[in-house]
Amino acid sequence: MSVPVTTFDDALRGAGLFPLRASAVRVLQINVGRLCNLACRHCHVEAGPSRREVMSATTAALCMHVLAQTTIPVVDITGGAPELNPSFRWMVERSRALGREVTVRSNLTIMLVPSQADLPPFLADHEVEIVASLPYFTAGPTDAQRGAGVFERSIEAIRMLNALGYGEADGRLRLHFVYNPAGAYLPPAQHAIEADFRRELGRRYGIVFNALYTIANMPIGRFREFLEASGNYDRYMVRLAEAYKPSAAANVMCRTTLSVGWDGALYDCDFNQMLGLAIDRGAPTRLQEFSLERLMERRIVTGPHCYGCTAGAGSSCRGVVS
Repeated sequence: MSVPVTTFDDALRGAGLFPLRASAVRVLQINVGRLCNLACRHCHVEAGPSRREVMSATTAALCMHVLAQTTIPVVDITGGAPELNPSFRWMVERSRALGREVTVRSNLTIMLVPSQADLPPFLADHEVEIVASLPYFTAGPTDAQRGAGVFERSIEAIRMLNALGYGEADGRLRLHFVYNPAGAYLPPAQHAIEADFRRELGRRYGIVFNALYTIANMPIGRFREFLEASGNYDRYMVRLAEAYKPSAAANVMCRTTLSVGWDGALYDCDFNQMLGLAIDRGAPTRLQEFSLERLMERRIVTGPHCYGCTAGAGSSCRGVVS
């Protein structure tokens, strides 16, 4: 078996979508570094406690300067564990002061680190939306993917957030979970697995949340290493390509999202960022060159990994796209 014979660009051509271009910039996704208190097996960022790539205060200030010059409505802060960046709280405060919605992508366990004891109320006070990784509603699969004891600590953190009002159906504090498959296969239907999570987390732990997003594991970073070590890389790539769906390609997140690296480089998405595939073909490549007009019309840099976002119902940082 070999990797797909149809390139992703050829798949786009077949659907009349080539070249793929941005249509807007509605989300400024800022990766503030790869430092994390966990080292999850599926992490495409390959984050961990020993990583030293951390966004400086100068670059964080430049992100906020750029934001202030635009009307981009959503700031999505990710990592690593973004909460460990020294500028994280200032960026949240500044973004909110500019009237923008703020999302943080959290591993939950960071909220139990002693230095972060006041993190949950800080997030609540600033009405920060939380998108949290939770591989399953039981300990076994979660700990296998993220480390021993992570599930128990995650449940404790969720209960803290629920106590503050996060996850209530009609509340202002939004709590969403992210589900990644444990192996080399596509996620199940999002509505079905969300119903399972809602039922089991409520029954077992009294937990509530707003939504669950399913995200296909991208064949990059530690997950690619797993695929290659287990002899599943070619098979997984063929599986993704065979499940390619044009409607998912038409709605991929890179068309409305701009990704900022910890060093200020610009990318079409967080996945391209991890592969070092910077914005190309004449568009600005760094924050210092920022031009919203040019970035809104940029051609998206694509590759075989893009099949991960366009397989089946599609996959993005907000779950399915079609």
